[in-house]
Amino acid sequence: MRSHSITRSTAETDIEVSVQLDGTGRYDNQTGVGFFDHMLDQLARHSLIDLSVRAKGDLHVDDHHTVEDTGIALGQALAGALGDKRGIVRYGSCLLPMDDALVRCALDLSARPYLIWNVDMPTAKIGTFDTELVREFFTALATHGGITLHIDLLHGINSHHIAEATFKSVARALRQAVETDPRKSDAIPSTKGAL
Repeated sequence: MRSHSITRSTAETDIEVSVQLDGTGRYDNQTGVGFFDHMLDQLARHSLIDLSVRAKGDLHVDDHHTVEDTGIALGQALAGALGDKRGIVRYGSCLLPMDDALVRCALDLSARPYLIWNVDMPTAKIGTFDTELVREFFTALATHGGITLHIDLLHGINSHHIAEATFKSVARALRQAVETDPRKSDAIPSTKGAL
């Protein structure tokens, strides 16, 4: 079973994240930030990675620390579940439409964190959620998960649709990348012999 749990406690947040890579997309996410919970649910459902998040943050300040620290913990949990990455496909991509939004994601579970973010949200808020936090989440996820992550918005006029298409596109790409390659299930997917 490729699974891992992380507990992260700071003066700003207390986060517990558990992932099961070979899951069915079950989720139980409670961060205190409703829209963010909805996005995490999409990430789990469309990646087929079982995901549980419990977060208590300084929401009286704003949502920033909770969202960013959840990204950190989730990245660490994914990296822990992947271990030495033996047998994984490693790469994944997805071109995902959601109504007006069209988002492209390509990623590499390379242990070389890098985020290319070409997504402009047309509004500063989705309800009470700051749209700039979508980028903060993916920056933290890529950095602490060791993921090279490219996300491009090709079209979109509705911030909710853009954000949701972004999470779903990353989820579908992750689903591909974490799969076991049946032709090379015993090999590290790199000519270097390590990732």
